[in-house]
This record gives sequence, C-alpha cells and structure tokens, in this order.
Amino acid sequence: MPIGPRRLFGTNPKGKKQALSLMKTKRTFLGLFMAFLLSFYQESFCQNQYLYDGIVRGDKSKKQVSLVLTGHEFAEGGWDILKTLEKNKVKASFFFTGDFYRNHEFEKLIKAIKYHGHFLGAHSDKHLLYCSWEDRSQLLLDRYTFSKDLLDNYEEMKRFGIEQENTIYFLPPYEYYNERISEWTTKLGFQLINFSSGTRTQADYTEPSMSNYISSKEIYESIWEYEEKNPEGLNGFILLMHVGVGEKRTDKFYNCLPQLIDRLKKSGYQIVPLETLLGKQ
Repeated sequence: MPIGPRRLFGTNPKGKKQALSLMKTKRTFLGLFMAFLLSFYQESFCQNQYLYDGIVRGDKSKKQVSLVLTGHEFAEGGWDILKTLEKNKVKASFFFTGDFYRNHEFEKLIKAIKYHGHFLGAHSDKHLLYCSWEDRSQLLLDRYTFSKDLLDNYEEMKRFGIEQENTIYFLPPYEYYNERISEWTTKLGFQLINFSSGTRTQADYTEPSMSNYISSKEIYESIWEYEEKNPEGLNGFILLMHVGVGEKRTDKFYNCLPQLIDRLKKSGYQIVPLETLLGKQ
C-alpha cells in the first residue's frame, strides 16, 4: 500500500525525526528497487540523455518527439490543447502541481485528459523553488520538505485515480533542479525528467513586461532553427509548453500547436507518448 503524506508525516512537528525514519524504512527499499529496475532497463535498452541525473532527451537516433505540458495556476489553453491533440490523434503528457489538481475549476479538464488516455504526472505540490538561481548547487530546502511536498502532490492525484506506481515520471517546478534533487526523487521511487534544451518553447509563459519576453512566432521559429542546425534534428526531443499562462500574455503559443503538430509529422517525426520516447512501453 503506497504511503501517503498524512500517514507518513502526521501533523505533530515534534514527530519530524520519526517521520523521516519511517520514510526511510518503508520507502527506501521499494524506491531503490524501482530505481534499479528503471536504470537497468534504460542503460540496457535505451539511449536517453541526462543532465544533473535527470532525463532531458530520448534516443537521438530515433525520429521521435514527445509533447509535455505543465500547469500550476492557469489552464486557459487546456480545452483547446486537448481538442487539438484528439483531432490529430496525438498523446501528450501533462504535469500538474498539487494546487492545480485541487483547483475545482480544473477538475473537468483533468478528468477529460485522463479519459482520453494522456499521461498525468506530478509537478510538485506548491511549485517550490529547489535551488538558488545564482548557484544551482545551493539548495533552498531540505530532503524532508522536498519529499513531503512531492508526496502531497501524489496524494492529491489519487482523487483522480492516479496511483504513484503508474506515474513514475516527475517534472520539477520551474524546470530547475540539481543532482541532489534527482537523487531524492530516485529514492522516493520516481524518475526526474525535464525538457530538451535548444528551443524556446518553455518560455511561452513570458509576458511583454519581462526582459526575457519572446513572441510565439519567435518560439515557433526557434524549434525549426534548432532542427536545421543540428545533425540529429529534434530526435528524442521533449518539447515543453504550458497549459495556461494567464491573461497578461495574449500571444498564446498553444495556439500554434496545430501548426507545430502538422509540421512535425510532415518532417517525418513520430509524436509519441513520453513512456515510449524514454523506453518504458
């Protein structure tokens, strides 16, 4: 039986040491065993690319890509995205925070995503920043805080019939992490993944007032500029975008999704589920 955060940590602050001890004894063996099996399979049969011990790209010898969408506060593009995916018979992966899963306004969307067979995963419970922007090696939280937050995310997912053992891939908040975060993720029995660098799709949240703002046209062009300049093209790519970005950005990149899917297919790419891209079929 999976250990939920309420059973694991309780509500008494004085029980923190006992909670950590319980977490180690009841989860460590299972977590390490699952991590060993996943690592063995990937090293034996896959050519996934890693950064800070997280998977950031699939096999560069295969002309496959996977679409990944994250969500925390906003979801205004959700229904249009889902409609586009269904029309083009494409499966994507959605990574939501616990706050997103517990937001009643998003419940119908989440259920529809699950009904249509798309992957639903964790993106942390409260969208915490794990590391300093100035120094990635400097952690901003301890293992207890990280573990409780992530397990709280999975606890919320249970309301939608999503069990921990069926959704091992975890995408960190802000898409920002280091080796220690990957290690802690593995010890909980999950695999950290992130987007493939080189394009600007992950910047579709930027607003005109931001210094790093980039238009949807520029984002779209960045994909094909990268594809043209690199021998492996977009092979094995994890393309990340957001399911919603709020009203301050009116130039929504998810409106380019039909065009993007069409061009990927015409360029010979298979758009596959994340599990297929990374070798877990």
